[in-house]
Amino acid sequence: MTRVTLLEQLSDFTEKHVSDLLLPVQMQEEDEEEPPFRAPSVYFPCLPELRLYAQYAPFITHEIVTGQDGVEQAVPGVKQKRSSAVVRTCFCVYHKNQQEGRLSLLTLMERIRIPLLEECVIGKQFRLDLDAGIETLVYPGNPNQTAVSPFYLGEMITTWKLPTIERKVSNESQQADYRGSGYPAR
Repeated sequence: MTRVTLLEQLSDFTEKHVSDLLLPVQMQEEDEEEPPFRAPSVYFPCLPELRLYAQYAPFITHEIVTGQDGVEQAVPGVKQKRSSAVVRTCFCVYHKNQQEGRLSLLTLMERIRIPLLEECVIGKQFRLDLDAGIETLVYPGNPNQTAVSPFYLGEMITTWKLPTIERKVSNESQQADYRGSGYPAR
């Protein structure tokens, strides 16, 4: 459940940092007047229905892309367990004006990137791996599509250090094997 907890904590962190940012919403067929601006919604691991993305914009999604568990040798002769997860955060905004749409997207992405770099730890247990960095990508607009579908997309890739899972030892022989494995004694 550690990776699920990471997504929950990251979603809470995101909501906290974007709740006051009001962005335009695309008018839907059932709307009688221009829809109001609203704060981006946050989902994990994806939108409830991807094909209805226009109704959800503005939004942010968080999903685990990869995870890794293993050992590393931090001090010669001593192996330490490590766990990590790579998270893909997707951003989508709507705007009729191309310039304003791109600026809205960048603003939304910066509302998450900057606090992540400032705080580096979320949920008191998940640490942003600064050695891996934060990778951001803003998808270039398609001139043929922009006039028809004015949505602006970007993503951010982050790597997180997770709490390690302790091995369960059930009898003396396994404990002896565990102690001789090079792992620090419990």
